[in-house]
Amino acid sequence: MGLYSTMRTSASGMAAQANRLGAVSDNIANATTVGYKRATMEFSSLVLDSGGTEYVSGSVESHTRYHISEQGARSFTTSASDLAIKGNGFFIVSSENGQTYMTRAGSFVPNGKGELVNAAGYKLMGYNVMNGPPNMVINGTAGLEVVSIGTLALQANPSTVGNFNVKLPEGASVVPAADLPSANAAGAQYTAKSSLLAYDNLGNQITLDVYSSNLGGGNWEIAVFNRADAAPGGGFPYSSGPMSTQTLTFSTVNGKFDPASPKSVMVPIPNGANLVLDMAGSSMLAGEYTLIDATVVNGNAPSAVDRVEIAEDGTLYAVFESGTRMAVYKIPVASVASPDNMQPLAGNVFVATAKSGEMQIGFPGENKFGTLISGALEQSTVDLASELTTMIEAERNYTANSKVFQTGAELMDVLVNLKR
Repeated sequence: MGLYSTMRTSASGMAAQANRLGAVSDNIANATTVGYKRATMEFSSLVLDSGGTEYVSGSVESHTRYHISEQGARSFTTSASDLAIKGNGFFIVSSENGQTYMTRAGSFVPNGKGELVNAAGYKLMGYNVMNGPPNMVINGTAGLEVVSIGTLALQANPSTVGNFNVKLPEGASVVPAADLPSANAAGAQYTAKSSLLAYDNLGNQITLDVYSSNLGGGNWEIAVFNRADAAPGGGFPYSSGPMSTQTLTFSTVNGKFDPASPKSVMVPIPNGANLVLDMAGSSMLAGEYTLIDATVVNGNAPSAVDRVEIAEDGTLYAVFESGTRMAVYKIPVASVASPDNMQPLAGNVFVATAKSGEMQIGFPGENKFGTLISGALEQSTVDLASELTTMIEAERNYTANSKVFQTGAELMDVLVNLKR
């Protein structure tokens, strides 16, 4: 039994080292593959109970370990759609048949349909935010769709969100009720005026005249008019009344918003949507009227997409030829409890297993998830020097095991020849 077991043991050793060489060959072949995670072979002994004076040798078992949680170095590119994750998380991608996977290979480029596809042909998934915040499901992919910028060309989108933050002068004269802009009289008085551009459903520009008037006691009237209705030469009276009127209340002690005061103004855009102007950053302080921020966040005239920009939180913005920037998608990231126990598949993608735990979805920068870096790629985690060293070790070990096998075979020949 001793010689037979010796030969079986050395054969298992050669098989284990052959597996190790297989992992090394895969690693070296993918040394420049974006997002590749190296594999190593780990060994465990199988010891047989001798039960007496005769020693029965066992064998060695090889186990593949994928270092999926190990992060590679980043290289920077000139393409905004090249993505890398700084920290934990994986991109969610889909195949041609709609099956979803996880990957760190973020070399995405638009295909003929405008869909962002990586080198292995997997399509980036995201939440469409053009109609409002996404309804994310943390343990499923419901609501996700393929990120595509091809359908945005020559589209017009109405304005729905804007910012209008000002510092209102605490010492301004009080405007009589009969002379307020909301009365729309020829001799209307006001404290300050600012204008904003917005867009209707067809992409037409609508100029909004925003009047701020001191009512006294920390109260201010915000009245919004359509400049197209202004009197000849501009100003009052407008042919139509105000599109929206809102009274804001500030504390006369610290100049901040009164807790009960509204902090936004909703403006119905003709042939458009309701534009909500957020004024939460406004205040009432001494000094002159100061415009802090006056921007319409979304909406655009019909124009082609010039480029895309992707923020650290995963928001993908389409920048049109007109210069308008519009949030189109929110790119999520996924994670599992034990990434190294996921199952790798062809194309540098992974799927969750019972050992890894189920997939959890979130947005970059939130909780345990890393941030998104646009214009960067995560490199392979393979170190060529280490792999070549491992290859030499495996070769030497394979040779040593073969010598044991050869010696066992020779001794078997001696044993067989004793009869002769």
